Amino acid sequence: MSTVQTTSSAWREPMVWLVVSGPVSVILASMVTVMLCIRYPDPPLATRATDAAPAQAARNHAATGVVPGARR
Repeated sequence: MSTVQTTSSAWREPMVWLVVSGPVSVILASMVTVMLCIRYPDPPLATRATDAAPAQAARNHAATGVVPGARR
């Protein structure tokens, strides 16, 4: 008994399209994201020296454990 094997193109298999569609969609989404970032960039924010004071106090407290302005 001999069996006849028919070979078909890999692109005719639905699983191939399922596997390929994931990376292709990620590449297309990243290209759209880059295009939007280039076309509509965010404007830089004007910062003042006093704006960073709470962040610096929190950073110093986290690093040393000393609460600024607290009395012992």
